[in-house]
Amino acid sequence: MAIFDIKLPKFVAKALNIPVSDVRRQQLKVLKKLLRKARFTQFGQLYKFDEILLSRHAGKKFQQTVPVYNYSKIYEEWWYKTLEGIPDVCWPGVIKFFALSSGTSEAASKYIPITKDIIKSNTITSFKQLLSLAKYDNIPRSSIGKEWLMIGGSTQLQKNETYYAGDLSGIQQKNIPLWFRSMGLYKPGKKIAKEIDWAKKLEEVVENAPNWDIGFLVGVPAWLQLCLEKIIARYNLNNIHEMWPNLAFYVHGGVAMEPYKKGFATLLGKPITYIETYLASEGFLAYQNRQDTRGMHLAINNNIFFEFVPFDDKNFDTEGDILENPEIFMLHEIEEDKEYAILISTNAGAWRYAIGDTIKLVDKERSEIIITGRTKHFLSLVGEHLSVDNMNNAIEMAAEEMNIIVSEFTVAGVPHGNFFAHEWYIATSDKPDAAKLAMVLDEKIKILNDDYAVERKHALKDIKVHVLPEETFMNFMHAKGKMGGQHKFPRVLKGKMLDDWKAFLNKEVVAI
Repeated sequence: MAIFDIKLPKFVAKALNIPVSDVRRQQLKVLKKLLRKARFTQFGQLYKFDEILLSRHAGKKFQQTVPVYNYSKIYEEWWYKTLEGIPDVCWPGVIKFFALSSGTSEAASKYIPITKDIIKSNTITSFKQLLSLAKYDNIPRSSIGKEWLMIGGSTQLQKNETYYAGDLSGIQQKNIPLWFRSMGLYKPGKKIAKEIDWAKKLEEVVENAPNWDIGFLVGVPAWLQLCLEKIIARYNLNNIHEMWPNLAFYVHGGVAMEPYKKGFATLLGKPITYIETYLASEGFLAYQNRQDTRGMHLAINNNIFFEFVPFDDKNFDTEGDILENPEIFMLHEIEEDKEYAILISTNAGAWRYAIGDTIKLVDKERSEIIITGRTKHFLSLVGEHLSVDNMNNAIEMAAEEMNIIVSEFTVAGVPHGNFFAHEWYIATSDKPDAAKLAMVLDEKIKILNDDYAVERKHALKDIKVHVLPEETFMNFMHAKGKMGGQHKFPRVLKGKMLDDWKAFLNKEVVAI
């Protein structure tokens, strides 16, 4: 019997049968394809895409000709036109959909253009990941054909004069291929997926849960965990497998899974396979395609051209912004276990776009990466260079040692006399001693980060932990209008977001 009893459309099947070639050649092929398609756009005309295509060294010519963009720069110079319905700005045609970013680190949401081409590319990459399960050992093959519960943003998008806007997850679900919908695999279904109110959507999922035979879960860990907890409580279950015995896979992304696994395991009756994805608003960048590996395979031949900037003091300022004339490398030029910020050019009209994430290449031969954090979500008050990857690993190690379940956390850098300190806010339903947790966490970070260990003897004078209920984090997100979907609590709080958080906590204390 076939492992996958799914008949794929011809365009998907054709796209999946891409001949294998070296990374450099694949990426240059992608770049040239993007340049050809966009050469008659306003952007392509200004930066002479035709001349780049005629160059013997198209990759280098592209880097010399087209500047690096962050969101503010590309929006102010180009993307604002697409919101006005102007066609052929950075990509051919009129942009009908815009993904609203989660906006956890900025005051306002970003409008990321979503084209039909990138929706198609995202779908193809999704199926590549699904088909990669054929290589996994000891997985329940019967579960692969079961239903998929996708907890994301509302498919009821905001309608404007020339476009629709909403969460990427909502846009993707709205554009799920008709043939996939017709198979009945997609849950919670069209009606529930349209619900804007997160609490109502969750209640409808809980109400309908007994009617489904779920094999796959898809969504951000914090919100999916909350959903499963409500189902278990509502039907007085010992674990979710009592209702969904065929549940075998969890496709996750957006944040690292490690801090959540201990809590997630308490909701399960048997082990499941965790599959990590790197699906950003700007595109489906990478996915886990091998079992028992820490890396995700970059989607190197599906309409995304990657570039990498070493994430160091030579190329970034203290706020995490790229400096003038940074060092920039193509994928085949970067080194393993070195931290880079990632630039992408895509079939949604993003060009040399700094997506804001930092990565490490962990397997050069397989083009596998791990996400280490955000260019603006790191702490380096005095040179400690504490990354989100360090934070995730330290939380996991400390939780294991103290036998607690951490459901959420965030960190801030604060003054400490004439020096500095780190202030952690950790959500757990357990009752750990905050001082002891701070001591354990401190020791784990010293093991993971040599710079941190050095600075703890000098200008980084203290580490403090506040233990909070999970509801505090959820309530703050609710107050910010960031409930459910793909919204994530920021791992590092700075500036206005930190001020808002502290003001919110003061109100919570007063209310109590």
